[in-house]
Amino acid sequence: MTLKYTNAGQADRRVPLGVADRFKWKAEEWMNSVSKKLALVIGGGDGIGAACCRVMSNRGWKVAVADLNFKAAQGVASEVDGNAYEVDVASLAAVEQLAADVEAKDGQVYSLVVSSGAFQNKMAPSEFPMDLWRKIVSVNLEGTYNANQVFGTLMAERGGGNIVNISSILAHVSNPNFAYGPSKAAILNLTRSLAVHWGHRGVRVNSVSPGMVLVPRVLARPAGRYAADVDKLSALNRRIEPNEIGESVEFLASDRASAITGTDLLVDAGLLAATSWGIYGGKPDGPD
Repeated sequence: MTLKYTNAGQADRRVPLGVADRFKWKAEEWMNSVSKKLALVIGGGDGIGAACCRVMSNRGWKVAVADLNFKAAQGVASEVDGNAYEVDVASLAAVEQLAADVEAKDGQVYSLVVSSGAFQNKMAPSEFPMDLWRKIVSVNLEGTYNANQVFGTLMAERGGGNIVNISSILAHVSNPNFAYGPSKAAILNLTRSLAVHWGHRGVRVNSVSPGMVLVPRVLARPAGRYAADVDKLSALNRRIEPNEIGESVEFLASDRASAITGTDLLVDAGLLAATSWGIYGGKPDGPD
């Protein structure tokens, strides 16, 4: 088979002749595929959501930033030359108003990223206040559903669009976060279900499950929060940079992922894959 080099927007790769001609993505084609398309990032005021805003803007998207913290949303919006909106995702009425405001000011939303979330400290079920449990589930699950329901319905009526929901590695494993973990696990099922419901209308719905991401909230945690060196637990011996989640989200939102729906993309530096190696004495850390 004849081989040749082709520039796929990254490093040159040796690929079969013909395949390269059909599937190469030049940088300008990549940018043109999203040019002027509007991405709305809910929870875009900080952390993973802010990283998604920056990456998508750099890739050529028009970006709108929504957050409960309006000042934070304004700060990120100024970086990406977009508009900022205030929203409480736990309120369906607030999300409906957000949709009206964004469409009036910025136009139709082609891609929705739902990165809003409420977090918790490790706590035994007997010590977990029920009002706190409800608050976390309300933001993480009900808020994600509200955003999907409102914007997904609009996309389906127009015949196209996509949604990327932010879940978590904790959706895939048992953990001592008895509100956060289950709420993120439910997002996976919701994502798959909505992907099938709206698929025939041209709407794709996917999720990303980040591992431990080096956002300011994580960096500010006191030493000793975790029993082990978490960097050494993953296959890549490290945690994840926020922009690496942003890149994954942007890929799923773009037309490069046009056949991908109902899928969860695990971005965890191989943490989940390496978990069971402890049974065998741990993963390799020296020469083979």
